[in-house]
Amino acid sequence: MSHQLEKVKELIELREKARLGGGQKAIDAQHAKGKYTARERISMLLDEGSFEEFDMFMTHRCTNFGMEKKTFLGDGVVTGYGTINGRLVYVFAQDFTVIGGSLSETLALRICKVMDQAMKVGAPIIGLNDSGGARIQEGVNALAGYAEIFQRNILASGVVPQISAILGPCAGGAVYSPALTDFNIMVEGTSYMFLTGPAVVKSVTGEVVTQEELGGASVHASKSGVAHFALPTEEEAISTIRELIGYIPQNNMEEPPYVHTEDPIHRLEDALNDIIPDSPNAPYDMYQVIGGIVDDHKFLEIHKNYARNIIVGFARFGGSSVGIVANQPKNLAGVLDINASKKAARFVRFCDAFNIPIVTLVDVPGFLPGTQQEYGGIILNGAKLLYAFGEATVPKVTITLRKSYGGAHIVMSCKQLRGDINYAWPTASIAVMGADGAVEVLYAKEIRAEENPEKRAEFIEEKKQEYEDLFSNPYNAAKYGYIDDIIEPRNTRFRIIRALEQLSTKKLLNPAKKHDNLPL
Repeated sequence: MSHQLEKVKELIELREKARLGGGQKAIDAQHAKGKYTARERISMLLDEGSFEEFDMFMTHRCTNFGMEKKTFLGDGVVTGYGTINGRLVYVFAQDFTVIGGSLSETLALRICKVMDQAMKVGAPIIGLNDSGGARIQEGVNALAGYAEIFQRNILASGVVPQISAILGPCAGGAVYSPALTDFNIMVEGTSYMFLTGPAVVKSVTGEVVTQEELGGASVHASKSGVAHFALPTEEEAISTIRELIGYIPQNNMEEPPYVHTEDPIHRLEDALNDIIPDSPNAPYDMYQVIGGIVDDHKFLEIHKNYARNIIVGFARFGGSSVGIVANQPKNLAGVLDINASKKAARFVRFCDAFNIPIVTLVDVPGFLPGTQQEYGGIILNGAKLLYAFGEATVPKVTITLRKSYGGAHIVMSCKQLRGDINYAWPTASIAVMGADGAVEVLYAKEIRAEENPEKRAEFIEEKKQEYEDLFSNPYNAAKYGYIDDIIEPRNTRFRIIRALEQLSTKKLLNPAKKHDNLPL
């Protein structure tokens, strides 16, 4: 065998060794937990045969606590690039089979390298997280590594899409990188995120809590809002990443991808003409409206289990990606509260950063009252949504379906927040407040003065009817140009598509500034 062939054989053997990560025993242990390895995950995520790996032969440099005897090729992370449906993405996958996927200086360097490359070429960054945290043996070098990653997350924000999948433990400082990215995906039963684990919580506060209760997928998807998706299996989590990538552009300088559809632009949805209940307080399902108007009835919801009184997600109109924000009358009557405001504001800002038009479907009676909301900062959080819509320069189309009252009317992409096209259904009611509250304010003196209960009730009903005659229709707002047109509900789909088509060349710039000061 020639010298060259010997070297080739050596290379092949080293590659095989690197692909084994922490060894077959560790791989078997990973599988026994119902989890895939880093390379298996990348294989599921990327188009077949498209993955090109970086830095397979890097090893850590630590000699503390006998670490010089524990070296593995790749040092606990797999990095590189490939394609999803033919579109370039960069990826890193932490390898739990190598020292629990713990972050070393070298591991951080590898992640930073792939993030830098993604920024250079303008392509999404996908992180598959499965790590026990910082490598304690490396001390401050591991902490510095985290900080280097966080700095790149910050600089990449709004420039290239960043997606994190939590596919195992993610604790301590490690949680901040996913928190800085655009979307977090967790797996039920195997994913955990927390700053301090159950043992520390118990020792400091005396509170006894399990990993699942403290930082499981369902907790972060429904209570904290940290997770945008909580899915039953890794396969579904990775499939969701592929689907999500299909709606968003490669970077902030590109337009979202176009996907051909056979769904006719002029399709009428007759059911929408009868979807609004006769009673103004009766609920209906906003999902039926969304499903009826979008391409092929397909909607990818974001944050499904968090703040369910508002719906956000991606769909397509005429083949083009659109972000949808919609009040949900079936939950809390569609009111805006702290969590709903934060959820919608973050989504709107993502869409605006990446040139995705926003369609807003409005049926909102107001903001949720009460001390809990006021003490929790509903003013500041409602201002976030107001700010997000007002700041956004992408095409904005708003449809008012029924109620649009008070401050909530303003923050739901009204005309004065640079709404481009504002339509209303004939059932729309746009006012400072509902009839009950308005009559109590406007006629408080007269109501108090009337001692006869029957006459008082009769007076109130009469004044309520007067108020409803004035405001329980969209024509008053249309009279002032705040509504561009009143449309038949079944025509909503093609009216939105036509509006987006004429807005496709929209150009609007915000004043030059270093950065904004969003109310936090």
